[in-house]
Amino acid sequence: MRALVITEQLDGIFRKVSYEALSEGRRIADAINCEMTAAVLGSGIQNLAEEIKKYGADKIIVADDPALAEYLTDKYTLTLADIIEKEKPEIIILGSTSLGKDIAPRLCAKFNGAIATDCISASIQGGKACASRYIYGGKLITEVILNAKPAFIALRPNAVSINEADGKGEIEKIGANTQDTPLMFIEKKMDAGKKELTEADIIVAGGRGVTGGDFSAIEELTELLDGAVGASRAAVDEGWRPHSDQVGQTGKVVSPSLYIACGISGAIQHFAGMASSKIIAAINKDEEAPIFAKSDYGVVGELFQVLPEVIKEVKKIKG
Repeated sequence: MRALVITEQLDGIFRKVSYEALSEGRRIADAINCEMTAAVLGSGIQNLAEEIKKYGADKIIVADDPALAEYLTDKYTLTLADIIEKEKPEIIILGSTSLGKDIAPRLCAKFNGAIATDCISASIQGGKACASRYIYGGKLITEVILNAKPAFIALRPNAVSINEADGKGEIEKIGANTQDTPLMFIEKKMDAGKKELTEADIIVAGGRGVTGGDFSAIEELTELLDGAVGASRAAVDEGWRPHSDQVGQTGKVVSPSLYIACGISGAIQHFAGMASSKIIAAINKDEEAPIFAKSDYGVVGELFQVLPEVIKEVKKIKG
């Protein structure tokens, strides 16, 4: 049996979920005494292979080609398909990100495999891949057995720990599959300096209770905590925050260590996106708000009176 981890990098920097996938892949490989291979795709990324040696890969396959400089579904799918065809892994682990959710189903269909996305852990039971994931808006955790091979498991960012491990770290360079495809790269727009919401360890989110859409206090607290700003659908619908900040069933699914919900009632659709947060703290003037039933800590009070006090205390602690 062999495990393959598909890493993800952006502008020469690995996304955090890649280290999580490598750590989970190494843990599974150790449990069933098999080798783990890591795939790295991009352009000008030769040095990146050295960076992930300490996370336990026995082999690191590098496809470094100008054609892979920007993510294009067809070229990445074709190149990864060549790697899968050559390595013949029985379990494939990657991040449940926009890229992962785009490419994994295509590869799964190509190889007649099985797939589970948004998983919080992976294991092997009775020789078959098994994944744990939330269902019913985060109310239950279910274990899914993947009967077909290869089994694709896409991990929810921040769901597993990152651990360094020993591995052979042998590097193999391959060419990219650059067959002509109808897809063309046109333009990329990035939010400079903005932390990726799904990978943030701390999230401060605002909802309808942020009267008038003034997120300045939330942004200040977020900056102090080195976190990311989130929002409920109500705040996004009001035009107070972009859709990229939305947490929930129709937004992003997050798993931070700390989630601070400011003026968010706690509808099940929102809870579905942050149910796996390690600690949930809520600030709401309505003591009957559903969010309090799901929170570890809660403050009943006017948001714009409570937040300045929280900011003051955080500044005091940070000196």
